[in-house]
Amino acid sequence: MDLSRYWKTIVDTLQDGVMVVDPMGRIVAVNPAVTELTGYDAAELIGRTCRVLDCTGCKIIGKGAGKDWCGLYRVGGIKAKRCTITRKDQHVVTIIKNAAILRDEQGEMIGAVESLKDMSQVIRQQEEISSLRKTLQLEDGYHGIMGRSAVIQDLFELIENVALSEAPVLIGGESGTGKELVARAVHEAGPRREKPFMKVNCAALNENLLESELFGHAKGAYTGADRARIGRFEAAHGGTIFLDEIGDIPLSIQVKLLRVLEEREIERVGEQKPISVDVRIISATNRDLDDMVRAGTFREDLYFRINVFPLHCPALRERSEDIPAIVQRFIRTNAARSGKKILGLTPEALEALDRYDWPGNVRELRNAIEYAFVLCASGGIGLQHLPPKIAKGLPVCLPEPLDEAFLENEKSALVGVLRRSGGNQSEAARQLGVSRVTIWKRIKKHGIDVMKEIRG
Repeated sequence: MDLSRYWKTIVDTLQDGVMVVDPMGRIVAVNPAVTELTGYDAAELIGRTCRVLDCTGCKIIGKGAGKDWCGLYRVGGIKAKRCTITRKDQHVVTIIKNAAILRDEQGEMIGAVESLKDMSQVIRQQEEISSLRKTLQLEDGYHGIMGRSAVIQDLFELIENVALSEAPVLIGGESGTGKELVARAVHEAGPRREKPFMKVNCAALNENLLESELFGHAKGAYTGADRARIGRFEAAHGGTIFLDEIGDIPLSIQVKLLRVLEEREIERVGEQKPISVDVRIISATNRDLDDMVRAGTFREDLYFRINVFPLHCPALRERSEDIPAIVQRFIRTNAARSGKKILGLTPEALEALDRYDWPGNVRELRNAIEYAFVLCASGGIGLQHLPPKIAKGLPVCLPEPLDEAFLENEKSALVGVLRRSGGNQSEAARQLGVSRVTIWKRIKKHGIDVMKEIRG
């Protein structure tokens, strides 16, 4: 039995759209799936050029027939190309397109056939999965970074955006705020996630060792170099290198680092053979590089090259509402490691953590919980288990003599104290007998612009 006569019935039952065009790009046939996909009736499509669908996967030349009309006729076909078309109602639909040239018995080109697979549902599912994944990540940390405060959520969004680019990133922030975690998050959220992530602590090595660590060395390059060794840049090829404490790099190394950024080449110590490297550079520092540039201790050209996209890690005192979640993470980690049945903190202990200023940030908080695990046998961590300087912190409330004045006009009183202290929040806290966090929270509460209302 010859089934070729039934090709139209077969094509019409397909769920994927099938469209036939002539050498001038005019649509000569479509199946019902095309009309459902595009919103056009068959009569509205047949006779019009395929431009009506505004497909992003087409390279329309429009200067004649065949190869002079469309790039499809030049390359001979398309396989699994992701693109979009515009429906009659102007909604954009993502599709997967396949196409092939049609020829007659003599081999002459007579048109082309295209199949269009609707990917809208798949895209929606991917977006839902991505959204769910992000939600679940927030429950257990975003790439290991805990927090739901507005300031940390803003940081997460910036990480997502910069991760998709190749721009050098400079991460700033106080010591202990988690700059390495942010660097890893940028790497893990980007296209290089399957490639190496190499960290170099620039402050931990002297000039000679740092140069060898970064760029490698040849055998005999210096005393003790009994064999050749590749550096971290070569080891990170295809991935990311994280230069922690970049402000401590000597000027001589800064020159060589600048060359890597500009030429994407390194030379091992003791060799003059350039080696191409493909790495993304992420740097971090808790120093003020602007001041260092002005002082001549950090090269301005290097600063501009590494500071294409700056990220700032907020201090813990700026997101104190995240402390309970961070503490629970540390408690779970220490409980699993020690085997102790410790589930949380008493309200008094949690209040002490909240009013403490945390000059050492998240690192100091982690150490405080580890300290508490040494003293606490089981149950809840109390005040008596915390480090003394945290447990004996000053109360959150302002001292009694000032209560009445602050109740009547707290903002005016606080502005007055801040003016007397020249805008120095630590000095204002000392005068009032409270923690600096309390002053910071009251400034935020009343919307006080320190620069304008006090220092201006």
